[in-house]
Amino acid sequence: MKAYSFHYGDGFVDFKLDEKRVIGELHMAETPVLPNPEQAIRDSFDHPIDSKPLKELIKAGETVAIIANDTTRIANTHVFMPILVDYLNELGVQDDHIKIVFALGTHRDMTEEEMRQEVSPAIADRIQLINSNAKKAEDFVYVGTTSFGTRVELNKHVVEADHIICTGSVVHHFFAGFGGGRKAIFPGVASYETIRKNHSLMLDDKAAIGELDGNPIYDDQIEGVAFCPPTFLLNVVLNGEKEFTGVFAGHYITAHKAACDFVNKQNGVPIKDLAPIVIASTGGYPKDINIYQMQKTMDNAVKAVAPGGVVILLAECREGSGSAIFDETVHNYHSIQAIEDSVRKDFQIGRHKAYAVTRLMKKAEFYLLSTLPDEYAKEAFFTPVHSVEEALKMAEAKLGADAPIILMPHGSYTVPLLENK
Repeated sequence: MKAYSFHYGDGFVDFKLDEKRVIGELHMAETPVLPNPEQAIRDSFDHPIDSKPLKELIKAGETVAIIANDTTRIANTHVFMPILVDYLNELGVQDDHIKIVFALGTHRDMTEEEMRQEVSPAIADRIQLINSNAKKAEDFVYVGTTSFGTRVELNKHVVEADHIICTGSVVHHFFAGFGGGRKAIFPGVASYETIRKNHSLMLDDKAAIGELDGNPIYDDQIEGVAFCPPTFLLNVVLNGEKEFTGVFAGHYITAHKAACDFVNKQNGVPIKDLAPIVIASTGGYPKDINIYQMQKTMDNAVKAVAPGGVVILLAECREGSGSAIFDETVHNYHSIQAIEDSVRKDFQIGRHKAYAVTRLMKKAEFYLLSTLPDEYAKEAFFTPVHSVEEALKMAEAKLGADAPIILMPHGSYTVPLLENK
């Protein structure tokens, strides 16, 4: 028996397995960690991809809106934000001409303390910090309508700035292809209705993880951002231990695509066979802060599990589902098909996540180790468990005592790619 320890919230869950049953333990490629990420970040401003150096784009006295990730997306913003702000100061852009706008999408407002920690207390003491609350109608201005019929409304603090700098990290995204890039603006600082219309395109089969070409979600976002394009992009790539492995700066489309190619090589993990049992951790907090974030790991785990198999999911979910509409949906609709029918009839943010989660359950059962009440977990179509050992016993009763297992210790990052199938 071999001992394993998987991230869970801020801690770990320990369990033992017969290692002969483990046919794969999925980790990101051994991408070298940047020895001096601070220098790499600064260098990227002067040697960007498909762009003039940042110092040639922004003049003294101009205003800059920097868009930053919220707490649900790890980017190590606290590392690069001081470097970026100091660089802008050197160009003659004073602190009172800089705003940091948090790309919340439809997520909850960040607390003052969360904002401070995200950008670093030193920067928080100097720069105005703004939550982009998608439902605060007075904060949004109309900039144009895409060919998909999406009326694009963006946060006025961003639109009114002389320059927009998008920041964030790049990972696979279950229907937008990849995070990062244009997503800082749209959906990051877009209005609720703009986001709802864009996300309704997820029902298209081409809205898929790792796909940008022909993806209607991506195409709609690119069209929308073109109405108010950013001056510069700073995207980073991290490994499962939140260490920097890549820095991509420059044009918001091409620099982002370079980052996506890098992420595919780092996070895509070849597997030879699907397994009846998959044990997956999101990688811990904040990737398991709620069901909303946990769902990304579910999407990845489904790529490794055999049809009719079991995914044992380790996700704390300290903030529940993350959406009142998700809660309402699973309470009011008592079958997976009923949820899908309701989303196709009337697409709503939150309900779309219930669809995104439950559609995966058509392929496999999900045994969930979390802090969610058992009754709620059942209502959301999970099978609640209270230990890995309990989950394994149940899975073995269904699939056999020797059923092969794939392990995913960083499930939110690793994307299984089935070889030659």
